[in-house]
Amino acid sequence: MRVRRGGRVRTGDRERRRRRSGMSPFGQRVVCWLPLILLVAGLIFDSGTPERYTAAPFFSAAPLVAAPLYSLRSTAVTAVAAVAAETWVVTYHGGRDTNQSFTEGLTVLVVAILALGINRVVRMSDARLASVRDVAEAAQRAVLPTPAERIGGLAVAARYVAAQADARIGGDLYAVQDTPHGVRLIVGDVRGKGLEAVEAAVIVIGAFREAAEQEASLEAVAGRLERALQREGSRREGLDQFEGFTTAVLAELPSDEHAALRVLNRGHPAPLLFAPNGELCELTPKSPALPLGMSEVAGWPDRADETACPAGSILLLFTDGVTEARNRDGVFYDPVARLGGRVWSGLGPEALLDALVEDVAAHTGGETADDMALLAVQRPMRG
Repeated sequence: MRVRRGGRVRTGDRERRRRRSGMSPFGQRVVCWLPLILLVAGLIFDSGTPERYTAAPFFSAAPLVAAPLYSLRSTAVTAVAAVAAETWVVTYHGGRDTNQSFTEGLTVLVVAILALGINRVVRMSDARLASVRDVAEAAQRAVLPTPAERIGGLAVAARYVAAQADARIGGDLYAVQDTPHGVRLIVGDVRGKGLEAVEAAVIVIGAFREAAEQEASLEAVAGRLERALQREGSRREGLDQFEGFTTAVLAELPSDEHAALRVLNRGHPAPLLFAPNGELCELTPKSPALPLGMSEVAGWPDRADETACPAGSILLLFTDGVTEARNRDGVFYDPVARLGGRVWSGLGPEALLDALVEDVAAHTGGETADDMALLAVQRPMRG
């Protein structure tokens, strides 16, 4: 839900806090009603106990609980209700010790004022978080823009699914480029997290777009990416200088529908190819290779594998956020086993990605530990 700026309550922020809490819908409703429950409980407690017992803790807790949950106006209403309830209790027990009554009332009043200050701090934090989230979304669109629905005659769909609800950007990447050599694409995963991973992803995507247009082969494109990551690594310090790498799959679909699909895998989860009849083929590389950026550890010539890709076929590429998604028993998600037994012939790229995201969520119970970048392209059917 989009966050609205300003001093009024932002329902989106409250909903996100509830999702992060991991509570059930019933638990969320109880928390929202908790300030009122505390006020009512205080009145019941006071009326059902001897005069020497005080309900002030109930009345003090109500505005404190409301402060992080409600808007400033609702928190103020709760604070006034708490003070009014304490005043009524003191008036009702007219014979109670004056000093004790004054102390209890002052306590509730001070806590109520404190709750208003806490609410203000929380609202300001929410505003800053919303601003950071907007910047992250803009960066996400700049680094991973949504590709056109059709590129070079192919139907294209892409997704970036963050592991955390508030996350918008990470080291997973994808790109599609129409070139004189056919449509070329990449899906990759930069080692690490945070801004350094994003910087490396930007470098990989930029180098890919330039090399995909200029180089005659996927092997040459991979070489350009390797050199770009080496230059990036030389600027870094510590372990990132020596251990920075990117797993990636590069693919090429020539415009000739009879030409084979070419795939070059550098330490990345194998793509899947869905035939028009629904059959599934896992494109495991014939010669395993190290990720990009690790040529100094061991190097050998890249070699792309060729596979028939008839009209109507869908090529699906994804990052390890899919294959490393685990259920409550610790079982990893197996895309071949989960997707291979189903009929996909009627699904296009968009529907396939929607089904995959839903299936991963069903496997994990909605909780994933890593981001997922997904890319699907389909050769058009004849006629």
